[in-house]
Amino acid sequence: MAENGTFAAACWVFVGGAAGTAVRWAAEQMWPAGDGQWPWGTFAVNLAGAFVLGALLEGLARLGRDAGWRRRTRLAVGTGFCGALTTYSAFALEISLLGRSEHFGLAVAYAIVSVAAGVLLASTGLQVARRLLPSPDAAA
Repeated sequence: MAENGTFAAACWVFVGGAAGTAVRWAAEQMWPAGDGQWPWGTFAVNLAGAFVLGALLEGLARLGRDAGWRRRTRLAVGTGFCGALTTYSAFALEISLLGRSEHFGLAVAYAIVSVAAGVLLASTGLQVARRLLPSPDAAA
């Protein structure tokens, strides 16, 4: 049987994951991808998740060690919400489906733009957190 701390951590991940899954589902409903079309729903949630995760992890690191409310926030929002919101499996499937339906240029463009924009937005999230929160060294 898992110790109490492990069970509590799993509960935080579960709650965040349920919310992230609901948001991802809503995005897929708002922007469904048709045959040969850019998968806007998956694209949007993956980029939003990259930004949020970058900002969250940098912000939490600047606020102190990974304990208490910071750990619970990381588990719920970072691991749970962002983990469920973003979707590598749908991303890979959509690239495969675009290629299988002979939309090779779109498949390659979607793959490259998604990865490059995801890295850029994660980095932007880090920078936003750095600008909004003091350096951990300044607090000491």
